[in-house]
Amino acid sequence: MTANVYEQHLDKTPANYQPLTPLTLLARAAATFPDHPAVVHGASRANYATLYARSRKLAGALARRGIAKGDTVSVMLSNTPPMLEAHYGVPMTGAVLHSMNTRLDAQIIAFQLDHAESKVLITDREFAPTIKQALAIAIAKVRPTIIDFDDLEFPQTGERLGDIDYEAFVAGGDPEFAWRMPDDEWDAISLNYTSGTTGNPKGVVCHHRGAYLMCYSNVAAAQIRQHPVYLWTLPMFHCNGWCFPWTISTVAGTHVCLRWVRADTMYNAIADIGVTHMCGAPIVMSTLLNAPAEDKRPLPHTVEFITAAAPPPEAVLAAMADADFNVTHVYGLTETYGPSVVNEWKDAWSELPAIEQAVKKARQGVRYTALEDLTVMDPQTMTKVPADGETIGEVMFRGNIVMKGYLKNQLATEESFSGGWFHSGDLGVMHPDGYIQLKDRSKDIIISGGENISSIEIEDVLYKHPAVDAVAVVAKADDKWGETPCAFIELKPGANATAEDIIDYCRQHLAHFKCPRHVAFATIPKTSTGKIQKFKLREMAKTV
Repeated sequence: MTANVYEQHLDKTPANYQPLTPLTLLARAAATFPDHPAVVHGASRANYATLYARSRKLAGALARRGIAKGDTVSVMLSNTPPMLEAHYGVPMTGAVLHSMNTRLDAQIIAFQLDHAESKVLITDREFAPTIKQALAIAIAKVRPTIIDFDDLEFPQTGERLGDIDYEAFVAGGDPEFAWRMPDDEWDAISLNYTSGTTGNPKGVVCHHRGAYLMCYSNVAAAQIRQHPVYLWTLPMFHCNGWCFPWTISTVAGTHVCLRWVRADTMYNAIADIGVTHMCGAPIVMSTLLNAPAEDKRPLPHTVEFITAAAPPPEAVLAAMADADFNVTHVYGLTETYGPSVVNEWKDAWSELPAIEQAVKKARQGVRYTALEDLTVMDPQTMTKVPADGETIGEVMFRGNIVMKGYLKNQLATEESFSGGWFHSGDLGVMHPDGYIQLKDRSKDIIISGGENISSIEIEDVLYKHPAVDAVAVVAKADDKWGETPCAFIELKPGANATAEDIIDYCRQHLAHFKCPRHVAFATIPKTSTGKIQKFKLREMAKTV
């Protein structure tokens, strides 16, 4: 049998094949635009030549400490320059970057450090009390080398936990350090946890190839041109900041660090620094829209705002448009490197009335360019549901921006990939035009009298109530119906409403069986990334 001519003497060589990695994007930006602003933090500024040199110095200093391929370097940092440097410097050694949620408690931090077998921990002094507790002998088994970061732009009072200062550590590195490319683009680049100490540990492992492809997909999804000014309202610890620490180097943009997400600092950054892009959960939008008049500044231009987490309420999307923010709705999970589905906007939709545009924007959308397939299936039969916008199934993903798997958890990995698809655990529908829309998490669907009720549908209605600032709906056990909807409400400042008002409003806009039977006015617990903690609300609902 004659061999395929296209397979003869056409081999991979170093000249025509290199593993994909986002590390090369920083090297290119530094070579092409060395003097362009790369990082803004308070009054400090750094250009691309400096960011590249500091990242290489960090890598060299880590290598001198013995950090190499397969090691884990953990960081407990806010959105500050060292967090950006870690995204490059750590994988430049072949090691894996483990970014921790800054709001975690000591027990979960200790669990993650142990499970990840962390060799080094870079930690901000702000988080010293919690980290100190996590490292106590009674909790953590690992003894990583501690490197303390002292933020001179925003000084913190927390104690130093080790004898190594971050700036001194970096200063000891080589700006010409010969950083290593990954041996294979399948090599791990980052580790992010999705759960705590109970049940299956969910340490999501991502690879260089996926991170690289995400950079180009983010540029396309967020409509980013060269030299954007990106404001860090999204925590970099969350899915590696949706891969934007690497993405911005693709277009030699400017990172504007933001230690704390506050309305006045966001408006000041937009007005004074010229921010063009920002990402965040709906809570960030609410912070901007509900800011006191004295905190707001006129926008010099339309700002692109990329949002994920819970589907944005239609009323909030409409208000953002009125405030000159152009919202792009994305969706994804830690297991898919963050956003992997985008609501691709069609020109014809811009001619629709504002409220109809908001309805379109509330849909999650279609697959990212780097995702090979996206669908909604019946998880039992693994058959696609009809594209009728009504039939609910599980949202499933397939492609190069799906994780390698869960660290040290073969069973969870195999379960999540069963049938050759990544099972998201999210329930949604497929519309006739191919756009998906979430209806709930599988664990959040309310089953009342045998009928499935989407908590998101109820929330969307309640967000339109003029007195409602925030809302979350969960199931409450009921002797007759099995479960009934229970709504937790945060009212707008100065607004008034009773439980009866809320229920009556729902009855005007929903089928009666979908209306909440219980309403509580309370602060809604959220994660540091703005996601509502419905597991806490389900406990609270027991006493409502």
